[in-house]
Amino acid sequence: MGVVILLVMAAGVAAMLTRKLPTAFALVLLAVVIAFVSGAPVTGKNSVLDTVLQEGAPALAATMIAILFGSWLGRLLDETGIAGTLVRKIVEFGGDRPTVVALGVLAVSTLIGTVTGSAPAAMLAGIIGIPAMIAVGIPKVTAAGTILMGIAAGMPFELPVWQFFSTALDLPIPTVRGFMLKLFPFALAAAVLFVVIEVRRRGVVHAWSLKSAPRASRSEQRARLGDAPWYALLTPVIPLVLALGFELAIVPSLLAGVVYAAVTTTRPRELNKRLLRTLYGGFEVAAAPIALFVAIGILLAAVQLPGTVDALEPLVTAVSPRNQVLFVLVFTVLVPLCLYRGPLNVYGLGAGIAGVLVAAGVYPAIAVLGITTSYNQVFGVADPTSTQTVWSAQYAGVSPQQVMARTLPYVWGVALAGFCVTASLYL
Repeated sequence: MGVVILLVMAAGVAAMLTRKLPTAFALVLLAVVIAFVSGAPVTGKNSVLDTVLQEGAPALAATMIAILFGSWLGRLLDETGIAGTLVRKIVEFGGDRPTVVALGVLAVSTLIGTVTGSAPAAMLAGIIGIPAMIAVGIPKVTAAGTILMGIAAGMPFELPVWQFFSTALDLPIPTVRGFMLKLFPFALAAAVLFVVIEVRRRGVVHAWSLKSAPRASRSEQRARLGDAPWYALLTPVIPLVLALGFELAIVPSLLAGVVYAAVTTTRPRELNKRLLRTLYGGFEVAAAPIALFVAIGILLAAVQLPGTVDALEPLVTAVSPRNQVLFVLVFTVLVPLCLYRGPLNVYGLGAGIAGVLVAAGVYPAIAVLGITTSYNQVFGVADPTSTQTVWSAQYAGVSPQQVMARTLPYVWGVALAGFCVTASLYL
């Protein structure tokens, strides 16, 4: 039975890799087939309809709400000019010094990556940041990679990600937060190393020159560029301070950021319209990830059925390394399997595998958290099928595969560090 389930999973991966089915559709179909193969009844306790579909669909509801609020805040950062102002100020400070400009854009990308992820984060930082970097001579691939490495450096502090891992692995938020704090220094170090090494190694390439424009007054510049007031630029920090410093819950922390961004940039008579407009825009941004998390919840419900766990436990236990050194080596070698929507991609079949590891008791849930978050650092940067990678590469005028080749060694190192921390502390 376990072998049949593995074959079904392999077929699901093939369907996603060949784009025969969208990831969300493939995961739901996979969940239903796994449930039937494991012997689940159609209705009743531990059934296909009542347990897998009915209970699984809203299982990650807290994550979906967090994503919606994060998307709302992201739209506010865009519409109010906060994100654009942050990037422009950094570029102005860096002048014609490529490394300084790239490090500044990296810092802004990291800050935005704590608020929202995926393509919206790449766009917020990249629409101004990528042309600015290219204009001072930074190669296109390096410019796109800088945006992605920055977002990945902010990912350990992305509050919706905390909520997802907390719900999916049944771990308290403080536990997730604690591991993310351990992972952050490695992600940040890899991002800084990427910028410093790649800019120096590839040299300066002037792709175009910009015509000088007549100088304008500061008020004219602000009106034209839409600069946000300086105190509004603190918006991305607000949710982080509340969640980390005051241990406030995730949704209230994000909501506080929304309120702060709106109040500090909007006239009172326009406040209601802006909040509603950006909220509806947030729904548009959040629709795709919410659909994916509905599918992931259904898949998690299927792989946690008693019949599925009983069938897979002997197989998973047999191939899962327990020795600390072997654990690090095996999972490091398997890093490429989280690319191209592979079986270890946590926003795909990887969520199901993580659920099996926890349900079968192969590893403690905190160790599975270490595995999945380490792989997530790779997927978020180097996967040529992820939306942020595709957008950044195309906007810079290069292919996603070129970005993957350049960034993969650095994020592979982050994953290795995450596995080392996991093995030393939790095995």
